[in-house]
Amino acid sequence: MNEVPAAFSREQGCTEAEWLGWLPGAVDGRALALQPGQARIEGIGSGGLTICWRALEPRRIALIRLPRLAVDFRFDAGVEAPDRQRFMRRFDLWMQRGGG
Repeated sequence: MNEVPAAFSREQGCTEAEWLGWLPGAVDGRALALQPGQARIEGIGSGGLTICWRALEPRRIALIRLPRLAVDFRFDAGVEAPDRQRFMRRFDLWMQRGGG
């Protein structure tokens, strides 16, 4: 895995309801505080992570409509690169959905 920056954005192919259902498992038992469109996770190295999301227009491919979320990740200044990488490796594995 490449180095995880302190702040980055990505697109997730899911609904907000799906995202909220997966999020508790993805943070691996860490303290999780939810607000509309935002989550705060504590206990990552010597700090935490704030995640903000918003729904995007669905991606259309022929007759298929795929839900999308724009998601912003912002680690606290005290969270070192190895801690960010370790957290995101687990987070991404949990959030990964595949087919076939």
